Amino acid sequence: MLFTILTLFPEALAPYLGASILGIAQAKGRAEIRLVDFRDFTRDRHRTVDDRPYGGGPGMVLRPEPIIDCVEWLERTDGPFRKILLTPAGTPFRQDTAKRLASEDRVLLLCGRYEGFDERVRTELEWEELSIGDFVLAGGELPALCVTEAICRLLPGVLGDERSAEAESFQNGDVLDHPHYTRPRVYRGRSVPDVLLSGDHAKIASWRQERAIERTRERRPDLSNNHQGHVDAPSNATSNDEDR
Repeated sequence: MLFTILTLFPEALAPYLGASILGIAQAKGRAEIRLVDFRDFTRDRHRTVDDRPYGGGPGMVLRPEPIIDCVEWLERTDGPFRKILLTPAGTPFRQDTAKRLASEDRVLLLCGRYEGFDERVRTELEWEELSIGDFVLAGGELPALCVTEAICRLLPGVLGDERSAEAESFQNGDVLDHPHYTRPRVYRGRSVPDVLLSGDHAKIASWRQERAIERTRERRPDLSNNHQGHVDAPSNATSNDEDR
């Protein structure tokens, strides 16, 4: 899968793209991630990418020419992309969006800066607009990393164990992940729930599902409408055990 990230600050993204899961995805040949500086597509000797807004107001606005020229050149070179515009005005990015985008061959992500884009960037090309939350950043670079990593984790062969991606928060609907435990068995007087040591896989699966639904109700009540039924915690899992 080819990811192309359009940014004015490729040097800020490169270190993270080479590390951890994203580095593994590229090393395994599951993903190719390119950084393209759309300043290279400017038309003047000063390499100007922004200008003052018509109508007045603070800040600067990204000009349409270098961005549109860059995208059109990339699509002539590589073929059509699923084009993603990263903006606070976009649709909230969710796990099901990552799943859908993981089936694409090529994804292009455009990182904004300053006061945003000239509106003709939106209207001249066909974009899917995404937001990672109701807050404002200095630019779209961090959202681009979030989207790229969320997709790459779902590509076959990227994770060491494919089951890791299947049993995470939001992967199977609007449910958070269940609590996890590892060694030591007892830490500062808090023990691993007995059910996880029982060897009974059916009971363990049931406990994990119940704790996941319980956690979703407690921490994300906006999601809990999908899980209306009351869930009783197993007798061998106390409230002090959870999330320790």
